[in-house]
Amino acid sequence: MSPALPAPVAPGSSLSAARRRRELADSGADFVADVLVIGLGATGAGAALDAAARGLRVVAVDAHDLAFGTSRWSSKLIHGGLRYLASGQLDVAHESAVERGVLMERTAPHLVRAEPFVLPLTPMVSRAQAALAWTGLRAGDTLRLAARTARATLPAPRRLSAVETRHLAPALRTGGLRGGLLSWDGKVTDDARLVTALARTAAARGARVLTRVRALELTGSGARVRDELTGEEGEIRARAVLNASGVWAGGLVDGIRVRPSRGTHLVLRADRLGPLPAGLHIPIPGESNRFVLVLPQGDGRVYVGLTDEPVDGGIPDVPEVPEADIGFLLDVLGTALDVPVHRDDVVGAFAGLRPLLDTSGPGGTTRTSDVSRKHAVLTSTEGVTTVVGGKLTTYRRMAQDAVDAVVRTHGLPAGPSTTAALPLVGAAAPHTLAALRAPHRLIQRYGTEAPAVHALGDHDPRLREPVVPGHPVTRAELLWAVRHEGALDASDLLDRRTRIGLVPTDRAAALEAATAALDEAVSESS
Repeated sequence: MSPALPAPVAPGSSLSAARRRRELADSGADFVADVLVIGLGATGAGAALDAAARGLRVVAVDAHDLAFGTSRWSSKLIHGGLRYLASGQLDVAHESAVERGVLMERTAPHLVRAEPFVLPLTPMVSRAQAALAWTGLRAGDTLRLAARTARATLPAPRRLSAVETRHLAPALRTGGLRGGLLSWDGKVTDDARLVTALARTAAARGARVLTRVRALELTGSGARVRDELTGEEGEIRARAVLNASGVWAGGLVDGIRVRPSRGTHLVLRADRLGPLPAGLHIPIPGESNRFVLVLPQGDGRVYVGLTDEPVDGGIPDVPEVPEADIGFLLDVLGTALDVPVHRDDVVGAFAGLRPLLDTSGPGGTTRTSDVSRKHAVLTSTEGVTTVVGGKLTTYRRMAQDAVDAVVRTHGLPAGPSTTAALPLVGAAAPHTLAALRAPHRLIQRYGTEAPAVHALGDHDPRLREPVVPGHPVTRAELLWAVRHEGALDASDLLDRRTRIGLVPTDRAAALEAATAALDEAVSESS
């Protein structure tokens, strides 16, 4: 029997292998969903939640796992739209700032918090560039105000002296450093955890969330699907079909052209760079509005990214990281850091493919870094609606617009979206989160469920032990992921519910613990 939990799991939100089997069987020929969602990244999971919250019957499927694709490969930032403001995309910038505020103040304050960033004024940053950057940061604060995000949520930008800059970023080279610019943006504890919270919140509203179910063919009235665990094929019928499969969208619906852009990040051990109280924006030489980000994670790791390179040819399930990307990022680091970072300091790397909508036309040569991040909702002649483009920050608005289109096109009985005010599983006001009796790190990952995760160790102290020395994830978190978060195998546990797998040596060391958690869950259910 499972130990008693001091805080309840959100009713109906637990995802498990048993629930998956039952709901997949129940979604056969005698069942007709209102909406069938294809893809369970941030946008697909968000669409499943949006539709379910409107009272619609929802089935959402993914060929792999929650957050298997692009949604787990981001910079873990919830951007306020500053970059889009600088490029004149005022609508995208404002939308980003609004959605950042929604996440930080209403729907996911346990997962998204303010993060400080320092832009160091090194000799490679001219005074004119510094003035332009400062103007941009002030404009970004105006965006915050226009989005009605409280000053207490996101502090104002300010100038830093050289001493203050070094205090916030000790790894910086001191020679010629004349100060820095401090700004704040949103940071999500873990992008894959955000998707898991979305999927569980949708499940609590009645959505059937089915991983390892591949859509083989879409029509306006459903999809032919295959259970990837058993190989069995069948059909899921629906009044409307929503294609939210990201970079794979064009493979399911004719006429959709996606232009993928590869964003690469490096993973370093935090002790290699020393204390980093703030993230860094390091200007890319020769670029006026592009930066390499140094992103401390608080788990003994630091991410460094990101690139923005076009991808030609087929779209792999897991993109490879080219050595050229690694070399580029290390070279930019070398322009600002006092501590040399070498190739053998890179303990891991990951790349994600942004699903940019290709509107360039035949022979278009626009750089992917210049392609608009504005999303699009398109409906095919067969009646399949596709949502594509956008970015992690604006997933909720993308989902809302997509479900609006589905409701309108198919005459579904549903009112307007409610997700801008709908807290995700684990969400609560900051004062409530602060009063929880659980480790702070767990609260930032599980919110109000953190005491329940921590309590698993009351009956078995081994569950509070780290899975890997030097990394904070505990065995209890693996068991929780199997019981409540739909993890079906070791890859789900190590690569998405936790991010242990970003460092291959850590992944190998954690494999035995992941297998043990899966075995324990099986024995409990038998």
